[in-house]
Amino acid sequence: MYAVVVLAGLVVLAVTGQKYTTKYDGVDIDNILHNDRLLNNYFNCIMDKGKCSPDGQELKKNLPEALENDCEKCSEKQKAAGDKVLRFLYEKKPEMFQQLEAKFDPDGKYRVKYTNKAAKKGVKL
Repeated sequence: MYAVVVLAGLVVLAVTGQKYTTKYDGVDIDNILHNDRLLNNYFNCIMDKGKCSPDGQELKKNLPEALENDCEKCSEKQKAAGDKVLRFLYEKKPEMFQQLEAKFDPDGKYRVKYTNKAAKKGVKL
């Protein structure tokens, strides 16, 4: 679920060429994570339970691919933001993490794929 970071991270957005756009790299991830209203808006967008902002729509669109390809189209900043989001959701919002995992990883293939990677970053899944 390392990529959920990128996904729920609210940072990875439109695809242009071989990389995701960096148009939204300036998004204040900390502000989103610590503001329940904003976090819930992005979460509901990704979970098909609410409206999506333009950046939320891009995130939702690119999330499955980012999970599948280990976020290879992500910038380093997007990967770092993804790590931050993953850790936050796993530690502070486990119910959200579980719902995201159920939607995007129902058979557990990404959990297996990303467990070692997460452990190297100090996140135990």
